[in-house]
Amino acid sequence: MSGGRFLINRRNLLAGATALPFIAVPGGLSAARDPEVDTAEGRIRGLRENGVLAFKGIPYGEDTARYRFRAPVAAKPWNSVQTAQAFAPICPQRRAGSEPASEDCLFLNVWTPEAHPRAKRPVMVYFHGGAYSNGTVTDPLTHGQHLAASGDVVVVTINHRLNALGYLYLAEFDKRFADSGNLGQLDLILGLQWVQRNIAAFGGDPARVMVFGQSGGGAKIATLMGMPAAKGLFHSAATMSGQQVTASGPGNAVARTRAYLSALGLSDAQFASLLDLPVEKLVEGLEGHDPVLGGSLYFGPVLDMKWLTRHPFWPDANPQSTGIPMILGNTREETRAFINPRGEKLAGLDWGNIAARLRPELKIDLDPDWIVKSYRDEYPDWSPVELFYRATTAGRSWPGQVIEADARAEAGAKRTWVYQLDHDSPIDPLRKAAHTDDIPFVFGTLAAEGSYSGTGEAQRKLSDQMMGAFVALARTGDPNHAGLPEWPHYELPERATMRFDLNTRAENDPRRFERELFARAPYIQPGS
Repeated sequence: MSGGRFLINRRNLLAGATALPFIAVPGGLSAARDPEVDTAEGRIRGLRENGVLAFKGIPYGEDTARYRFRAPVAAKPWNSVQTAQAFAPICPQRRAGSEPASEDCLFLNVWTPEAHPRAKRPVMVYFHGGAYSNGTVTDPLTHGQHLAASGDVVVVTINHRLNALGYLYLAEFDKRFADSGNLGQLDLILGLQWVQRNIAAFGGDPARVMVFGQSGGGAKIATLMGMPAAKGLFHSAATMSGQQVTASGPGNAVARTRAYLSALGLSDAQFASLLDLPVEKLVEGLEGHDPVLGGSLYFGPVLDMKWLTRHPFWPDANPQSTGIPMILGNTREETRAFINPRGEKLAGLDWGNIAARLRPELKIDLDPDWIVKSYRDEYPDWSPVELFYRATTAGRSWPGQVIEADARAEAGAKRTWVYQLDHDSPIDPLRKAAHTDDIPFVFGTLAAEGSYSGTGEAQRKLSDQMMGAFVALARTGDPNHAGLPEWPHYELPERATMRFDLNTRAENDPRRFERELFARAPYIQPGS
């Protein structure tokens, strides 16, 4: 392949690294003193990082360029010691920035306090956000050393195929690609199988694996909870601002495939050309127009009746997952992260134009004038800006969580807990409590690039509470711990919710008015 950032071949880099006589690492240690672990595939060499052992860029699958639009293949064993001291390339995507990207992207990272097979620490496996089209676990907010050290757990983060490479539905064009609509999910399943096979060597307990993910990462977890192939691979789960009530139907998925082909100048009959196009060209096709939602093309899991045989949370919670202890969370004003408070959509916002500006932002089809009047009657002191963000959050980003939590409660799933992040960013006063702002509190990465959390004593206490809850879920199947007020189960009709803030407390149904307002019309999962 050619074209700038797509040139790196990670496997050649790994092979070459093993021949180096000396590798400088933090603390001045030489490669001879770096930690080494035997996996089922071969021996790997990591490094020491901030008091824990880190192993970065471990291959769990073969180069997907050789299996484009087909199911992943587990990494083949190797003989020499492989160096795992740097992040591997991410999946090619529109927002890759300066990071190396390659179809050879099935790599994971492990942080552990010690690599002792008898340690049996809880394992926390993170899936990144960015919907199903963008993102990576190399983001500094999701580096695992602080969580591993503070929580005394083993942390794993996994990259996988995204966008057309991971979810382009070709099954109705050629039966050879029967798996194509859910490849990103199959990658994650392969990664979890790697965890089951290898994590004991890193000091982890394969019988206590928790998956957690933010935004698209949470949606991937909700989808896995409805996939038979994922059964038994994890034992607790937490979703942060990420839900998947329904998957894409095959009809809509085919329509999107045709739109993608059209964006590349190809007819239906020319779909096989996708196998030979440079990956850079495949990324260009992502700019195509979505025939279902409008805007750029959506890619996500498909109800293909092979790997995904029913919707994750429709018409109810999948019985496969109701026994899994689960945290579901959102932030109070999600949409402040992706509707810029300093941008054009908010410029000149007033009571005369707010309804018109609300309409395109909502995923629930209700009269925006009625919505505005209802909010103003309930909250007469709110400004147009505050109403705009609360309504767009409640009518766009929050309903999926309500549906999933209610569905679990209705199914009798006793071990469900719900939270809301209320902490206002001290870094940007216009951000308030926005999408992604819970990540640094859970990972302990308050000072990392991209964090809006602040690093004061109050923020560190809040991080201890949130991180402690996630660690406790991984360790015992219950997020309650000594540093947190009692967190009741989510049951109907109380809907107990932990409000994480400088004054963390549990409250029943704290957004009842907004929940009931938007429950008057059905929620349509984007992409389905």
